[in-house]
Order: sequence, then C-alpha cells, then structure tokens
Amino acid sequence: MTELAVRPSAVATRWWRDAVIYQVYVRSFADGNGDGIGDLLGIRDRLPYLADLGVDALWLTPFYPSPMADFGYDVSDYRNVDPIFGSLDDAKALIDDVHRHGLRIIVDVVPNHTSDRHPWFQAALRAGPGSPERERYIFREGKGAAGELPPNDWESIFGGPAWTRVEDGQWYLHLFAPEQPDLNWEHPEVHEEFADVLRFWLDLGVDGFRIDVAHGMVKAPGLPDVGRSGQARMIGMEVVPFFDQDGVHEIHRAWRRILDSYEGERIGVAEAWAPSPERLANYVRPDELHQAFNFHFLTAPWDAEAFREVIDESVRTSALVDAPPTWVLSNHDVKRHVTRYGGGDLGGRRARAAALLTLALPGSAYVYQGEELGLPEVLDLPEEYLQDPQRLRDPDSGRDGCRVPLPWTKVKPFGFAPPGADGAWLPIPESWAELSVEAQAEDPESTLNLYRRALRLRRELLGLGDGPLVWLDAPEGSIAFSRGDGFVCTINLGDRPVELTVEGELLLASAPVQVSDGRIVLAPDSAAWWRER
Repeated sequence: MTELAVRPSAVATRWWRDAVIYQVYVRSFADGNGDGIGDLLGIRDRLPYLADLGVDALWLTPFYPSPMADFGYDVSDYRNVDPIFGSLDDAKALIDDVHRHGLRIIVDVVPNHTSDRHPWFQAALRAGPGSPERERYIFREGKGAAGELPPNDWESIFGGPAWTRVEDGQWYLHLFAPEQPDLNWEHPEVHEEFADVLRFWLDLGVDGFRIDVAHGMVKAPGLPDVGRSGQARMIGMEVVPFFDQDGVHEIHRAWRRILDSYEGERIGVAEAWAPSPERLANYVRPDELHQAFNFHFLTAPWDAEAFREVIDESVRTSALVDAPPTWVLSNHDVKRHVTRYGGGDLGGRRARAAALLTLALPGSAYVYQGEELGLPEVLDLPEEYLQDPQRLRDPDSGRDGCRVPLPWTKVKPFGFAPPGADGAWLPIPESWAELSVEAQAEDPESTLNLYRRALRLRRELLGLGDGPLVWLDAPEGSIAFSRGDGFVCTINLGDRPVELTVEGELLLASAPVQVSDGRIVLAPDSAAWWRER
C-alpha cells in the first residue's frame, strides 16, 4: 500500500495558499462580559477550541466604533474598538493570544462607505455644497425642476433608492443603508486615510484584511443610469456602473504594496462580486490581493455536474493569475448551507458531504462559525428580534437567521455568556442543545468531530491544500478526483447509492460506506476520502 506523503510540520511562507480560515461573527461567537453580545474577550476565551478544531487563521467581522445601523459595517472610527466589543487593549491582547495559539488573525476593513456618524460625514453636512468636506463623499444635485428627483436610477442593495436628500437640497450616494454614505475614491485624502488605517492595524500585528465590498469604491464616470430595476439581483451576474469598475484595481495594487512592506506575509482578501470568473481573477493578480471569495461555488446547486463545472472554472481562472482558489459554503450574509441544501436530515447529510468536498479541493477554504456544528438557518426568529436592514428589500433576504449565537453547552443559555448571564442578542433555539459543542464533543460521529478529523488530515497530508486536482471517472450523479500521491475524494450528490472503483483504504467518510470484496457503495448525499494502493 502506498503511503501518502506527509506535510512538513511548519510552512514558513505562502501560508495563505492553503489556509483554512474560520470566520468569527463577533457579536455571535462568545460573550465574555455577560451583556448578551459577543465580544473580543469571549473570542480570547475560546481560542483553545479553535486551535483544537485545526484551523489556521481567524477572520473577525468589524468590531470598530459604530452606531450599528448595519451591525458594524457602518464604521465611525477605523482605529478603535466599540465599547460593546471591548477596548483597543483587548484587541491587542487578542492579537497576541491568537499568535500564541499558533494561529493568524485577519480583520475586516470597510472602504466603500463610512457611517453617517463618521466625523468626515458630519463635517460634510455642516460645510454645505461645493465644500472640500463634501468632496470626500459623493454628493450631487438632483434631477427635476427643483432637484427633487435622485441624480440617477441606482438602487440600494438594501432596497429603495441609493440616494438620500439632505436639508440643503443635495443628494448623497449610499449603495447600502442611508446610514452608510459612499466615499469618493477620486479624492486623494480618502486614499491617504485608508493607507494609514491599514498601517495602524498592521503595526498592532494583524496578519491581513478581509476587504468589504472590494468591488466597490470606484464608480463609472458620469454615474450613468442602469436603466432597469431589481439591480441587487444583477450583482455578480451582470455589469453594473457602480461595482467592479476597473479603477478598483489601482487601489488594491497600492494596498498590496503596503502589505508587502511588512514581514510575515500579511494578506488581503477580497469580498468581490464579479460577473464572470475571469473578472473575479483580476482581484488576485500577482500585484493585487492574495485571495478573493468564490461566491460561484457557494451558490452552486446540489448537483454533480454543477459542482464539477464551478470547480473546474474556479481552478482554471485562478491558475491564470497564479492565485489559489478559495472555497466557502456559508458566511454571515447568506442562509446557512444546511438549510440551502434542503434542511433537516437531508440538509445535514449534504452539508457533511460538502465539508469533505470543500476541504479536499486545492487552495484555501473558509469555515463560517457554526458550520462545524451543522447549524441550520433559524427561520422562526420572533419579529421583535429581526433587525437586519437588508429585510427592507424583501423579508426573505434578512440575514438575522444565520447570525444566531453559537451554542457551547447543552443547557440553556447554552454557554454563550459567562455563568449567571441571561440571554443573548438573538435567541438560541432550544433544539440546538444537541448541536452544541459540548454535545458533539461527546459523539465521535458528530459533525464537529468530522471537521476535526478532516482538518487534521488536511494539515498532515501533503496532497491536500495547494496543488493540482485530477478528475477521475465516476458514475452519473457523483464526482471523484485525486490530489497528490494516493489521495482520492469521492462524493455522491445523487439520490441513489453509487458503486465506485477505489482500491485502497477508507480514511474518512461523512456517512457509512459499504466496502466488501473490492466493492464500494457510496450512499446518497455522502462523501469519502481514500488512500489508494
């Protein structure tokens, strides 16, 4: 039997090419002070869990001072910590603790817009039309006889017009909530400000940035009309004049130069929606960012041909610019994939299989907090808890259900907060007791332990992570591929068992596999990893 090559114990360079990065939604991960909201102290307390899980790095959603109109993505101070999450000293202590646990830490930066409470925007409102202060944002005169109509037909991603009129009659652009005015990236002062913000956090020791709306910032000259409604559904599918303009790449090149000026391979990760894989690959050219989220993989239907097509296209286009593909199944902006894949037992089986598929693919993978527990979307939150501004577009697009705090223990209030604390900012369902970390740690066949075993193998085996993929013959409704010397991943996405030809040892499976007399039968909605002879 061929032994699989083992990965060296430490890789000093290019860590990001095959890293598994765990997304921490700060409000919902762990509450360290008992106020019902997750915070930096809570994350520090749970670092041993993340180190034991086997991930390589954390990505933290914004924890900066904010009025919280969009849960921190409306930043009023980019160089501090909101008191509900802790202090700047807490941030520094967390960064140091992360490194002591052998992990890296990536933080969010939000460059497309600020909060309307940001000192710059407040100064712009006071200064009036034509002032230097207003040049930092995108103010325009309205249309109509008295300027009573918006300057163009652009729509907010959250619903309604992308323009709000101020008292003196001008309008300002906000591609998201009215509390999130878009910055004017044609203004040199905006470039200088964000270069300084990046250096501030790099000096504190962060290992990189996830760049929110990395496809934004630059708008088409003249701000032309789109010419149709329903623009939010066009994002990532069609060309629009307010996203994915060529000018954003000069910004990312400048930021790459800043990142490269620091030791330790600090990285930039683009949250970028582009209308084609080729356009998305532009964000990770050698002189730009290191990674870009692969939303085409996230949105792929549960179908063997669809998955193979998106994997092929992602690997091909990433290779054009010598960048690693990235793979993500869920995040804080979309319904959890257990629910998207059918919910209940069906969605759970498919999510376990998708985990093994994702972690076997070449490149870097992202894990959204709670997916290692198999958490579903919470679809029945009481109305009084629903706060997401995206619900203004339509109720089904609200993101509260994927942001419910994690269940750590089996007994209510589920260990999210310290003993004696009561409740959480969003209620944790009673049914999550058996999905809690405590319950799953005791069950060797749990989803949590599946992730732990898969991440340990991924770290140990040289064939996984960065490197080539070779497709193998597989029955209809299933896919199979090899990685490196002797590793094979098989997944059955159909509704019937399939018989496969794999001569070797079963390493890990998402569901029981029948193996007898050289005959291997893979159950529907399941995946397995093999060591070939």
